[in-house]
Amino acid sequence: MKRVNLLLKLEEAGIVAVVRSKTQKEGLLVSQSLLNNGIKAIEVTLTTPNALEIIKELREISNDDEIIIGAGTVIDENMAAIAILSGAEFIVSPVFDLEVCKLCHLYQIPYIPGCMTISEMKIALNSGVDVIKLFPSNHYEPTIISTIKSPLPQINIMPSGGVNLDNITDWLEAGALMISVGGELTKSSENVENLAKKYLEKLKEYQENK
Repeated sequence: MKRVNLLLKLEEAGIVAVVRSKTQKEGLLVSQSLLNNGIKAIEVTLTTPNALEIIKELREISNDDEIIIGAGTVIDENMAAIAILSGAEFIVSPVFDLEVCKLCHLYQIPYIPGCMTISEMKIALNSGVDVIKLFPSNHYEPTIISTIKSPLPQINIMPSGGVNLDNITDWLEAGALMISVGGELTKSSENVENLAKKYLEKLKEYQENK
């Protein structure tokens, strides 16, 4: 049930904000600003200096049950294990890795691997993956989701890479379970507040018109 509950929190959040910063301080400031302005799901990439410390601190200071903190750019089993033990509640990878998948299932943590082809997606689904990260999604039009769902109607997709304010609604209307937003939202701690509100307004507008 733990994994199911965490997946439901991610789906409810609707937007996964990817934090990839040059320093620990910046990463923490950006993450806190996102949370303070309504974003519920944060993915701290392990390429960020002291990313595990950021994850630990965010878990400690977040007092909202709807908030979920995860680790991104996880490419092997060791990285996944350390991230989970540091408090990561979901794991995101740029690729599918079977050993990472097994480890996440052992700890009842959602694993969201990056896939580009139907073959990769089928392998991930066969391994028990619940949500596929379509990455990099800027190589596709949102209509790719309906094309993928033709042979794999049961698939849940989170586009990542190139999602922005101009196309977020298109991706959601095309059938994305949730969307992942990186630099378009988090590249500057000074502008995060306004951008977070704009993305959430787009999400709310879509949900109200469903």
